[in-house]
Amino acid sequence: MTPSLTALLCLGLSVGLRTQEQAGNLPKPTIWAEPGSVIPWGSPVTIWCQGTRGVREFRLDKEGSSPPWDTQPSLEPGDKGKFSISYMTKSYAGRYHCYYLSPTGWAKSSGPLELVMTEAHSKPTLSALPSPVVTSGGNVTLQCGSWQGLDRFILTKEGEPKSSWTLDAQRGRQGQTQALFPMGRVTPSHRWTFRCHGFYRDTPQVWSAPSDPLELLVPGVSGKPSLLTLQGPVVASGQSLTLQCRSDVGYDRFALSQEGRQALPQRPGRQPQAGLSQADFPLGPVTITHAGRYICYGGHNLSSEWSAPSDPLDILVAGLFPDTPSLSVQPGPLVASGENVTLLCQSGSTREIFLLSKEGAAQPPLRLRSKYRGGHFQAEFSMSPVTSAHNGTYRCYSSLSSNPYLLSHASAPLELAVSGPSGGPSPPPTGPSSTPGLKWYLNVLIGVSVAFVLLPLVLLVRHRGQSRRRKSAQGEADFHPPAGAADPEPKDTGLQSSSCPAAAAQDQALYAAVKDTQPEDGVQLDHPQNRQDADPQEGTNAQVNHSRSRLRRGVATSPSSLSGRLLDTKDRQAEEDEQRDGQAAASEAPQDVTYAQLNHSTFRRETATPAPQSGEPPEEPSVYAALAVR
Repeated sequence: MTPSLTALLCLGLSVGLRTQEQAGNLPKPTIWAEPGSVIPWGSPVTIWCQGTRGVREFRLDKEGSSPPWDTQPSLEPGDKGKFSISYMTKSYAGRYHCYYLSPTGWAKSSGPLELVMTEAHSKPTLSALPSPVVTSGGNVTLQCGSWQGLDRFILTKEGEPKSSWTLDAQRGRQGQTQALFPMGRVTPSHRWTFRCHGFYRDTPQVWSAPSDPLELLVPGVSGKPSLLTLQGPVVASGQSLTLQCRSDVGYDRFALSQEGRQALPQRPGRQPQAGLSQADFPLGPVTITHAGRYICYGGHNLSSEWSAPSDPLDILVAGLFPDTPSLSVQPGPLVASGENVTLLCQSGSTREIFLLSKEGAAQPPLRLRSKYRGGHFQAEFSMSPVTSAHNGTYRCYSSLSSNPYLLSHASAPLELAVSGPSGGPSPPPTGPSSTPGLKWYLNVLIGVSVAFVLLPLVLLVRHRGQSRRRKSAQGEADFHPPAGAADPEPKDTGLQSSSCPAAAAQDQALYAAVKDTQPEDGVQLDHPQNRQDADPQEGTNAQVNHSRSRLRRGVATSPSSLSGRLLDTKDRQAEEDEQRDGQAAASEAPQDVTYAQLNHSTFRRETATPAPQSGEPPEEPSVYAALAVR
């Protein structure tokens, strides 16, 4: 071999070794997919491969396919390659690697890219055990299951940082496959939102559709919202229903939880007015699944923590049992305030519970266990005593203890009316005699007026009684009755015997002075009804009774006439009092009592035979003004 040939051969071997050494030093390319590596069926996806500057071309290999799967020239500035898939199908699902070719040779392959196609199978169900509402620091288990016999399940946690867990499926009691993912302690430090997929072992990159998202709700201590329904707690099957969660805290979002259900729907909060936020949750048309107990929560968009739970709200669905109970009331639908009322709900079917609902009431219906009587199941709802608050329309329902939120058809409505005070409503007025309140008021007014008129008379009589204690026995002969007064017979005065002759003489004179002024047993005061000939007439008698010890007199006269006459008597007596002062001790004289009585009577003019003269007069309503003089 000539020296020149030997030199060329050595030079070629040196260049080849140097080229291989340079290719082995090239960095590995990077591979990724946009918009992601999990792509729904039919959606586009782009696979990118990136190397160093000066790359001439890129090659994409798919495991299970002969290489190269695809090649693409590098894009400016010469460090990236683009592989586009316009329509994702099962054939594109798999594991990919990429390479690039530089001036110094081929670089090593990139790491693997798992390109997954979803929606190849129906979505599984994802639930939280025992509930998606978890107390801070509590434990929860997530269950992903399917009825399509999927071999494996993968659980992914959304948000940052992303996490995923894959478990083999287990056969459930009812034939479904499922996997249980223990989550351990849950805290409100970040949101806990999950989805799960299922797949078969032989096609690990072909997944089912994703499950509905499940967010674990960790209640906090902020102000609890209020949960209400505009339709009332009892709704008929098929009726529309909307639950409203509201708060004065100003939450940005609200969540609704139904006891025993995994669904935890959320709605953005709106502000109908300043300082108030609320969200509506439409649930209609109502079916059997809507019956149950609900609770709502409020939260802020920038926080993973939720509020304290609202008070629970029970939704009862009527019309799910074929029977219709009957509703009756005792003593009747029209009662007086203060009476005892009983509403009786009955059914011919075997029912364990009866419910009584009042139309328009926000409170839940009353519940009672049924009793079997007289061939019927029944319950008695007592209201004792009733008030105006019990006015309204009532209906009753029957139910079973196994599902207390499902009710029968509603009974016929029963209207309960509470009117007037206890004892029944007053009858309608039929005339003057039918207004006892006004009549009583007039009697009192007349009595007070006469009392003021008689006050000077009473003071005068009191003065006489005090002066009489100082009189001597000869005062009986010196006393003279007022001019014009008739001298009555002693037997007509109705006086009883007395041990004091002087006092008896004074009483005789007083009775004579008073009796002379009256034409009959009593003098009627003028009353507006006395001027009506055809109407019943009313009279008012004023009677002054003055008694000492066992002595009693009756006086009936006109107040103005009587006071005038006795004023004259007062002047005369004043002179006599000065002469007889000190003759009788006050301690030995008996006490005097003076009565002023106003009799207000109603007289009726009739053409029938007059009543007999003898006998006791009938009792008449009277107003008395009594004053005691001691």
